[in-house]
Amino acid sequence: MCLGDVIARSFPFGWRTRSVNDLGNQFIPYHAHLWDVLHGKADGNLFVNWQSGYGSSFLPDYGTYLTSPFALLVGVFPRDQIDLAVYVISLLKIATAGAAMAWLLRTVRTGPWWVAGALGASYALCGWTLAGAVYNPMWLDGLIALPLLCLVGEWTLAGRRMVAGPLLVALVWVANFYTAYMATIGAALILIARLLFDRPPLAADVRPQSAAAHPGPAPTDSPHPAHAAADGEAVVEGGAADEPPATPAPPPASGPTTGPTASPGPTHQPQVAKLLLQLWRPLLALLIGVGLAAPLVSVVYAGTGEAYPGSDTEFEPELWMDVLARLLPGSYGFNSPALYVDTVALLLALSLPFNTAVPRRVRLGWSGLTVAVLLSFQWKPTHLAWHAFTTPNGSQFRQTFVLCALLVVSAWLSVSRGRPGWRALAGGGAVLAALSFTARNSALLHWSLPITLAGVVAVAVAYLLFSAAETYRRPLLGVLAALVLIGMQVGQSTATMAVSDRKRLAHMDDYAPWGDRQREQRAAIEEADGWPAYRTEPGRNQTTGNDPMLLGGQGVAYYSSLTADVLSRTMTALGGGSTSRGRSVQSLDNPVTDVIFSVGARLRSPLDPHQRWNPRHPGPVRTVRQPVPPLVTVRPPGATPQYGKSAFRNQELLLGARVYTVPSRFTLSVGGNTDLSRTRDGSYRLPARHRAADPTGELTTTCPAGSSVYLWAPRYWGTATLRGGNLEPADFRGDYPVNRTAAIQSLGRVPANGKVQIELAAARGGSVPLGAVGCLDRAKLRTAAERLTSTGGTEIRVDGDSIRATLPRGNRGTAVFAMPRIEGWQCAAGNGPRRPADSYLGLVAVPLSADATSVSCSFTPPGLNRGLAVGAGSLLALVSLGAWRGWRSRRAAGPTPSHPQAPRASHD
Repeated sequence: MCLGDVIARSFPFGWRTRSVNDLGNQFIPYHAHLWDVLHGKADGNLFVNWQSGYGSSFLPDYGTYLTSPFALLVGVFPRDQIDLAVYVISLLKIATAGAAMAWLLRTVRTGPWWVAGALGASYALCGWTLAGAVYNPMWLDGLIALPLLCLVGEWTLAGRRMVAGPLLVALVWVANFYTAYMATIGAALILIARLLFDRPPLAADVRPQSAAAHPGPAPTDSPHPAHAAADGEAVVEGGAADEPPATPAPPPASGPTTGPTASPGPTHQPQVAKLLLQLWRPLLALLIGVGLAAPLVSVVYAGTGEAYPGSDTEFEPELWMDVLARLLPGSYGFNSPALYVDTVALLLALSLPFNTAVPRRVRLGWSGLTVAVLLSFQWKPTHLAWHAFTTPNGSQFRQTFVLCALLVVSAWLSVSRGRPGWRALAGGGAVLAALSFTARNSALLHWSLPITLAGVVAVAVAYLLFSAAETYRRPLLGVLAALVLIGMQVGQSTATMAVSDRKRLAHMDDYAPWGDRQREQRAAIEEADGWPAYRTEPGRNQTTGNDPMLLGGQGVAYYSSLTADVLSRTMTALGGGSTSRGRSVQSLDNPVTDVIFSVGARLRSPLDPHQRWNPRHPGPVRTVRQPVPPLVTVRPPGATPQYGKSAFRNQELLLGARVYTVPSRFTLSVGGNTDLSRTRDGSYRLPARHRAADPTGELTTTCPAGSSVYLWAPRYWGTATLRGGNLEPADFRGDYPVNRTAAIQSLGRVPANGKVQIELAAARGGSVPLGAVGCLDRAKLRTAAERLTSTGGTEIRVDGDSIRATLPRGNRGTAVFAMPRIEGWQCAAGNGPRRPADSYLGLVAVPLSADATSVSCSFTPPGLNRGLAVGAGSLLALVSLGAWRGWRSRRAAGPTPSHPQAPRASHD
């Protein structure tokens, strides 16, 4: 992975950023916030994140992105090296996945340790890792989870580690339950395949009852399955195993017998039905383990229910040509299954069906399972089952690591019994040639066919070297052969990583690593910070969608899969902007909403120079301040208003005062033509300008002189410029439904003649609604802010997941907290009882009685209490299981003998 980044000149080995897509936009900011939490510098705790979304539930985000034990390592890095910290954590996860797979392979069957290690690396550096998981670091926990869950299955089948097994299940489900769900399905398939085709050692309750019929040690005395075929086939290393065993000769007619009468075949083996009964032990371990993880999983599940609904994506299978192309090194595609496991491992896996040293049942069973799993990727019902019955937004083959694991296990089964013969390798090579020929015209291949051919040549050279080493008894030739194979593996994975680095940058959004811009912004925020007296907004010209977590402050910008529905809809009603189909809420630079949400300091930064669409030169970071009410204000008695269609009027409803002039009429023309088509809601359509010579639109209306002009056009993509104004053109990016809204923006002040003329240069077109112009009277806004301050909280105290405000005496009406009314807030007025918070236009609200002089709220993440109850029951079950097994062990041991025993030989 590092070598590939070196070749691609990617961070941290070059000038190209690796922070593409959600890595830079979500995961690095979340790790930065975790750094703050670990060092006691965050606003909030594990329950509440006061820095994002004007107050959001943090435990669901923590459970989704940060509960991996590796994430805690971020705390040992300097905060300004947060990008390097996430990179190192990703490397450690990949290395751990390789080690876990090597451990599993050696548990499944004995074999050369270096081969197990190399195949473990094939799994850890599979195409799924290099193409997709490296920029989704929490997915890498699923890469680790699959072999660990398979190990739990092996242990529990043998009746061992029945307490450690559930604890390990709980760990992997806590680390990342999303990929753990897929890993659990994969582990279940592998376990069932082991029972049906390979028959691992079983627990005592399925052992044969007659000891005389089964001389020798019990199966569970050995950590590995017997090398004999599970179905009774004779197996000789490197020899044939397809012929049935000879029928044993009958015993002599005379003489005593010491066992049961011999029968024509090994009838003592348990039947398939009895083997399947063994699944109760792994199932018990799974249920207890998931139950132990329930406090976190339940919170994430509840948070998903409260989240703004994502897009409904319809699954479409990929072309088989492209699917097969992803088996080859150097291939890349965003929305296709990345099946690469290097040519050495792939060729060994493909040789399994032809390797007669392996029992027929194993060969056909494992090969059939691998093909069946591949087919399940392309069929909608099974696709949905892999993804918890929801087609993911983005890459639709997130379960691919399971198939990569099956390929690696198949390769191990083929090689662990000895070097496959040339016929087996030739058969696998023929299949590989057919697959490569089928995929030859795929656009996803990048030097893939020559690299694949080099891998095949490396296998052939290594085979000859191994043969020469055995023939001439030259061990160094065997070492050289191993180096050839591992060298080819490293080379192919390096090439695949380098190709993926470059292709991702060409097709995805990318973000600059921590640098001078972020340092300057963070320093300005720390200087202006006054929380909880007022909020400090990182500003609208953001570096990422989670600037408050990355830089500090307390803003509304928030990007998560769990962004609350109420937050997204409330900010949209107020004229805010968002991307990612409403789940990435952007900062709203507006003085009215700043008063509503107690934003007393706001950063005004230049546009991020890293973004390719930014044509402007960077400038200084400025901090703008204004007097604002406290976090808790009071609205007079009366019915709660409801939002309407106009963002300007909605702001006034929440503020409680009229501060805008919204002209009821305006003229909109394009090149002098005022006869524009209209949308269903009456908005005017603006055509896109494809050339510089195309005419621009012009919006004309009147407003009070000196007032501030704001334009609200949520479905318009282009620029807007106020003629005679004092501001640069404002950018609007209303690409519905991905960029769900373009935020209200300031265009400048109304000239003395009161005439407002706005030039609209529509880059992609869009529409302009009725009531698109609002002219703000700042004097009226100051008056409204002073009124809210006079009746608002006189003392505000925020302690992690709770907030308390002291109010002036005699207040009547409703106390409104400047935070979204997400589920989980329990509030009380004075000494009254706590109950779920009310909602006032999407914000937390508490009705006041005449004698109430304080209000307080505390937050409990939804689903936590239910999850704790399930977790407590699972813990009780685990303790009971451990106690029962301890009692059985003591009972089986019997009383301590009174006579002396001969000392045992030491094996130390």
